[in-house]
Amino acid sequence: MTDNSAYSIKSGEVTLTNCDREPVHIPGCVLSHGVLLVLRRSDLTVVQASANTSALFGVEPTVLLGRGLDALLAPDQVDVLAHFLRTERLENGPLFALTAIPTGASGPFDVTAHTQGELAVVEWEPSTRTGLPANPDYYSLVKRSVSRLQTATTLRGYCEAVTAEVRALTGLDRVMVYRFQSDNSGWVFAESKRDDLNTYLDQHYPAADIPLPARQLFLKLWHRLVPDVRAEPAELVPLTNPVTNAPLDMTYCSLRGASVMYTEYLQNMGVSAALVMPLVRDGHLWGLIATHHYSPKYIPHHVRAACEFLAQVVSLQLAAAEDREGQEYKLRIRSVHESLVLRAATTDTSLSDLVTGSPGLLDLLDAGGVALVQGGAVRTAGRTPSPEQIGALVGWLRDRTEGGADGVTHTNALPAVYKPAAVFKDTACGLLAVPISRSRRDLLLWFRPEHIATVVWAGYPTEKDVQIGPHGPRLTPRKSFDLWRESVEGMAPAWSEAEVEAARRFRVAVLDVVVGHAEQVAKLNKELEAHVEELDAFAYVASHDLKEPLRGIHNYAAFLIEDYQGKLGTDGEVKLRAMMRLSQRMESLIESLLHYSRTGRGEFVVRDKDLNAVLRGAREMLQARLQETAADLRVPRPLPTVRCEPVMVGEVFGNLISNALKYNDKPDKWVEVGYEGRTEPDGEGGTKSVTAFYVRDNGIGIPAKHHDAVFRIFKRLHARDKFGGGTGAGLTIVKKVVERHGGRIWVESTEGEGTTFYFTLGG
Repeated sequence: MTDNSAYSIKSGEVTLTNCDREPVHIPGCVLSHGVLLVLRRSDLTVVQASANTSALFGVEPTVLLGRGLDALLAPDQVDVLAHFLRTERLENGPLFALTAIPTGASGPFDVTAHTQGELAVVEWEPSTRTGLPANPDYYSLVKRSVSRLQTATTLRGYCEAVTAEVRALTGLDRVMVYRFQSDNSGWVFAESKRDDLNTYLDQHYPAADIPLPARQLFLKLWHRLVPDVRAEPAELVPLTNPVTNAPLDMTYCSLRGASVMYTEYLQNMGVSAALVMPLVRDGHLWGLIATHHYSPKYIPHHVRAACEFLAQVVSLQLAAAEDREGQEYKLRIRSVHESLVLRAATTDTSLSDLVTGSPGLLDLLDAGGVALVQGGAVRTAGRTPSPEQIGALVGWLRDRTEGGADGVTHTNALPAVYKPAAVFKDTACGLLAVPISRSRRDLLLWFRPEHIATVVWAGYPTEKDVQIGPHGPRLTPRKSFDLWRESVEGMAPAWSEAEVEAARRFRVAVLDVVVGHAEQVAKLNKELEAHVEELDAFAYVASHDLKEPLRGIHNYAAFLIEDYQGKLGTDGEVKLRAMMRLSQRMESLIESLLHYSRTGRGEFVVRDKDLNAVLRGAREMLQARLQETAADLRVPRPLPTVRCEPVMVGEVFGNLISNALKYNDKPDKWVEVGYEGRTEPDGEGGTKSVTAFYVRDNGIGIPAKHHDAVFRIFKRLHARDKFGGGTGAGLTIVKKVVERHGGRIWVESTEGEGTTFYFTLGG
């Protein structure tokens, strides 16, 4: 079936395979209460006429073909209509032209017209207009209706007012606001009806009840009337338009013949007449004003025009009506948002503090729980999945390509898109996730628990009746509208547009605060680097320049003892020897400080290096000490090849092994050097595998309270004359070397049993 093939709803069949492609815009028929004429615009001659002209105008359609409008209208009326067609903007936009009594007709007809390229489409419908003032005055009625609509404070109240006003204008038995859901199913959101009728309020209807072609048409016209669903439609004569050689596009025609599926559907519901008007918001079909009457009822053009105008006003005010609903909640969101941003921007409050503060992130939205994932750490408030489950969920979110340009993701059915969520749907069936870092590695997550809801369907939602017709099996409208209740699981209350937008605004505000803090931190870091460089330079210069006068003090003290021996007295000689000892001590400290400053300032070139060779070098340097202490240096397995600065890493091994030998009071001393695999946080919410090297001994151990202090420069835990002395700079230099490699060092020890120093080399 194509748009260029002749088609008529009287003879064509809607089959199982083409229901959703039914050409409802080219039905080839008109509703029987009115007449449709198609004119060639160049000469205003009739090229198509509906077959019911004989019944309504007393003239056969074939007689009208090829003739002008003077076959039906008086000359002055012909002139009015011709001028109207020439001067008005009518392309795909029908307008009322005049009320006239055609030749042979029994009463007046309202005439509307629109153009389609070379064609003019003229529709004639029975008129109830008189020369007297309109009774009632529909302009005044609509004006009062609009005023009453503006007093509604909730969306449902607004829609209830709409149904009451339309029913008052039309006198129809039932008026409903039918709201489309995200899956295109329908929901009777508001209703006004005769008292003796059963209610349809809050009943749901499957998406198939209003197929896609019908929904698309409702975006192009503002009303659809079927005054008698059982009336036989009248075909166009001829079916194919002779000017375009194609079926007439009746998208914008009030008299467009109704789909057989639609009229049967209404008959199955016991409805005899229907008027439908679309409700459009932001270019999308939000819903319908759907009306039912239980006996045939014709609604004249001027009444439909009033209803059409009201539907347009209602559509324009839908956004405002939805915004008014929950205004108090929206104001609370805004207030909490401002408080949170103010705390983050003007205090030292971190984002993690906002999770549980007052107000906290859980107060921003109506949610059961909230989680902040930042730098690999998880902070929660309220009811949430476990940190492990949140970590896995965050990994899934990072791998997704869906979501908006800002990375915001929201769903009220998380188990449907993320299967592992089924085990924690009682706390996190709904998810609203917002990235709060430029890399989108840090996230804020709000959770809503599952809410098991009961949906009332007007009939079983997947029912499809098949009927055998002259052209084979075809789909028919369902006949059963018995209430059927469905228990819907795996769903949480949906996130509203206001909530999603609030989350987006908070994300932007957080990024602004983070960027501001980052700029401040960058500035401080730059200043700190400059100070560190100055201190390093000062330490180097000071230590280098102090060594010369210190040597002079030491030498002069030695000269005095040598030249004046026996003349200074015992007390004088003791003091001179103390001066020599202290100057040597000070020179050792200066040498250590000089070494430390060189560690941070020297050339740093990494390369792949076999650590076994590095360890052999360190062992050779310590060979005399190993023999002296009779210590056993163990290497359980060969060390790997890593990227490093070999000389510096050799110094790390040398310092750690030297300390292990020095601080050991056991008769059978041993030192073990090895490595093991470990898992550490990666700083982005996940984990990474690292190689941790270690130097372990069975020495005196280090008390837990000193585990951090041992890395401070010149910090010794024992008297200078115990365990071979020393300056206390060795471990500080080791720490600096390790950190320069991008690694870290830590100690694990049991006092009296031994110590293990672990370190990584960062890559």
